[in-house]
Amino acid sequence: MTTTLNRVKMIHTDFKQSIWLDFIDRAIMRTGKLKNLIDEDGIRGGTSNPAIFEQAISANSDYDEDIEEFAKFDADPENIFYQLAIKDIQAAADLFMPVYNEEVDGADGYVSLEVSPLLALDEKNTIAQARELWQAVDRKNVMIKIPGTLPCLPAIKKAISEGININVTLIFGLERYEEIAYAYIEGLELGLAAGQKINRIASVASFFLSRIDLFVDPLLEEKGLVEFKGKAAIASAKTAYGLYRTIFSGERWEKLAAAGAKPQRLLWASTGNKNPETKDTVYVEELIGPDTVNTVPLSTIDAFKDHGLPANRLEQQPEHALAILESIAQAGIDMEEVSLQLETEGIIKFETPYKQLLLSITEKVNKK
Repeated sequence: MTTTLNRVKMIHTDFKQSIWLDFIDRAIMRTGKLKNLIDEDGIRGGTSNPAIFEQAISANSDYDEDIEEFAKFDADPENIFYQLAIKDIQAAADLFMPVYNEEVDGADGYVSLEVSPLLALDEKNTIAQARELWQAVDRKNVMIKIPGTLPCLPAIKKAISEGININVTLIFGLERYEEIAYAYIEGLELGLAAGQKINRIASVASFFLSRIDLFVDPLLEEKGLVEFKGKAAIASAKTAYGLYRTIFSGERWEKLAAAGAKPQRLLWASTGNKNPETKDTVYVEELIGPDTVNTVPLSTIDAFKDHGLPANRLEQQPEHALAILESIAQAGIDMEEVSLQLETEGIIKFETPYKQLLLSITEKVNKK
């Protein structure tokens, strides 16, 4: 009997990259589909965001009974939402716990829950909510998502110093990525100096991809540089990976590693391709490489299972990636300005469904 090769599973077994699912809701857990993805396809973690929860809670009745029950004690829609989300994240974390326990100190098996997107520029309330969610979920394999905005860098550092696992989200540029990586290191150093054990702290830096190309490609077309369309995001990611290898090496890092610290892995996010002119698995195929994570929509996982081509491409031709970014810069496109604009837009893209989610919960409460 022949065994069909599972292309998704190969990404981890052969190339040491972890594939996480960029989707969590009750139906995928209730039906056993998530467990099947873990067991059969080698999915090694999960991420959520306000847009995913808005779709899950607004579009079906899976949450209605809990909404009614929670509203008896507190009708505030935000408090109801987080009670719903915490319940889901706990259930998902329990499903991923065997993955967390596979390797020393929990290399994978994490599930992410985001602080309110309304706090994206609010350091004080971000760290306060990160602490609350960390304690409320009460799972060692949860990550709290904090946006990588300039005001939230101190919150990221503080959370890490307190032993909270952090998924830093909404990263679009190389300068900000570097600041985030050093915030992680500084947080570990503070924790170690305070007597905190740092061998169980985990973090990822979520670099968003498809939105970069969606923004930059029209600018390239205007300038007649069509040969670079669809390449800015991958070039940025490969360059970020080079920074990662540099930052998490050397004497400063080795002192932390000796105390059990793990590098903050790069996580490729926004990897569902939104451009019909290019291959639907491009942001998976081109960025497979060791010690990284890719959080992938279910449709892209299915596509990769069908026709993906697993190979280590992340480490190939780093000089070519730098040359692409240099050519884009010479054309007058400032990628740091692009990243800041995308960050602003990204906050809005999470705020909008979050506000709609709260409105939907309010409507469900008022119908009872």
